[in-house]
Amino acid sequence: MTEPSKDLDDYLHQHYIHRSNWLRAAVLGANDGILSTASLAIGVAAASDLREPILIATLAGLVAGALSMAAGEYVSVSSQTDVENADIEREKIELEKMPEVELQRLADIYEHRGLSKETALIVAKELTKKDALAAHVRDELGITEISQAKPIQAAMASGAAFTIGGALPFLVTLFFPLDHVEYGLYGSALFFLIVLGALAAKTGGFSVSKAILRITFWGTVAMGLTALVGYMFNVSV
Repeated sequence: MTEPSKDLDDYLHQHYIHRSNWLRAAVLGANDGILSTASLAIGVAAASDLREPILIATLAGLVAGALSMAAGEYVSVSSQTDVENADIEREKIELEKMPEVELQRLADIYEHRGLSKETALIVAKELTKKDALAAHVRDELGITEISQAKPIQAAMASGAAFTIGGALPFLVTLFFPLDHVEYGLYGSALFFLIVLGALAAKTGGFSVSKAILRITFWGTVAMGLTALVGYMFNVSV
């Protein structure tokens, strides 16, 4: 039997789940930054023949959106952290007041995962002896270092990503010819979304084509609905 090559071995053991928390916040922030800022700029550009109102509105939307995304992400993830901490505190109390019940609960979890009854109890006893709380937090509550909420990390990733994403349509409004700026914003936003989808896929280790299709489809839907609202008010974009 031949040994796998080092490159193949490295590939098979390369995982990206540890990036899931900040990658989710970053993709959401960048996607929202591109779409909301571009849509705002398109709406103002359709109603104005001057560049200054477009720039002011787009810049204001960029700053407000970045702060809102960061604050919203921090508050929502902090709420998750509060729930996790509350559950951990309850688990501490349960371990103090009914250790035998908690031991059996842990053994039941391992048995449900496929271990025999005897082996599950042995594993539960060994892990309880080493660190009972850590075992219950991980296996009963499902909280791990990877999945644990990190409010500051999520807020910074989301806010920074929104700023970068929103800055791209702002640059289009700054330099693109005013007569066709709406179309420039629409086309460039789609291009930026394709790039974002590809980068997210590469960073997360998943299908590039699926990521691009997903992000461009929903981005087109969002901007299309924005344009539809404009047409409803007799504003052509």
